[in-house]
Amino acid sequence: MEKILDLINDLAANLSVEVGALLADNISSLVSEAEISDLRQGAALSLEAKGPIEYQGYTFLKVDLEDRIPLVIYVKGKLKEHQDLLFLLERYVADHYESAAEFSERNAFLKNVLLENELPGDIPLKAQEYDIQYSLPRKVMLLRLTEKIDDSGCELAEQVLSDKLDTMFAVDEHNLVILLTHEGVDDEEMDAAARELVDRFAESGRQIYIGIGLEAPELKDCAASYRQADLALTVGSIFYENDRIMWYNRLGLGRLIYQLPPTLCRMFLSEVFEPDAYESLDPETLLTIEKFFENNLNGSETARQLFVHRNTLVYRLDKVEKITGLDLRTFDDAVLFKLASMVRKYLEHLQRKGEAYAVNRRWQ
Repeated sequence: MEKILDLINDLAANLSVEVGALLADNISSLVSEAEISDLRQGAALSLEAKGPIEYQGYTFLKVDLEDRIPLVIYVKGKLKEHQDLLFLLERYVADHYESAAEFSERNAFLKNVLLENELPGDIPLKAQEYDIQYSLPRKVMLLRLTEKIDDSGCELAEQVLSDKLDTMFAVDEHNLVILLTHEGVDDEEMDAAARELVDRFAESGRQIYIGIGLEAPELKDCAASYRQADLALTVGSIFYENDRIMWYNRLGLGRLIYQLPPTLCRMFLSEVFEPDAYESLDPETLLTIEKFFENNLNGSETARQLFVHRNTLVYRLDKVEKITGLDLRTFDDAVLFKLASMVRKYLEHLQRKGEAYAVNRRWQ
């Protein structure tokens, strides 16, 4: 309802005659404080009238908006001079309210689809009722903010994604769900839009993480895309904490490990590493391993990026082999170490949540 009051104010700024609106104890007008009591009195009288009335130099008209609190619009001047304007304002407000109500119902339906609160068999019929294309490809983008979501954050997202946006709603204080039409939009464009969102939020001093689900070929499949976007953020926060954009189909080993039972993970980890072996690796060595993997086991490039001599890199890799028994210069051992380190990270995550425990630091 506040938006309708704002509409009247916007109109008032562009009209030569003074107009305004009253709702309950709120007032939206361009008049002095001395005149407010007269306006409220006139509005109270108009609530009992069947049409426009004049009072203290103003003309008032009640606008019934279904089950809402009645809204009273007014024009400064006599009825015979401004009757047509008053009725035009009434029609304008009523039309806007009806459009807003329909839009709200449409968004509520789409929200229920994403949250699986609609029966699959009812979705096609309701989609037709709300003039929503059922077989249009869509994707869900989930924005997770470190701060609380506010109107400015929603407006920013709408600006960046306006041409693709189907609906948008907040799940809670920190999660904003965005349903995007995906017809004619490739992943590269989606990636660019997500990066722009991250950058725009960063410019305003806010940090966000974005999860993106798989394409939903039909409206009923959007619930699955939403679950995937949510899972992408969860898995990404465990294994790829430095990334801001998480695609469900790019989670790789992280998605596989996340679905393994903790008992199996602990068993695997204890078989790969001897007691306290991994803990014996100092930060410098762990950084070397990380860079070595990032450069696809390329020793020369890794040494260049670390600003060390190649012999120093060889020494560090020999040290890793001596401690863990794994030679990272061989493909099989490198894969085994990578997998084990990710499993370890997953178990640490479960520990923080109180869902797993370690025995003698061996994850047994």
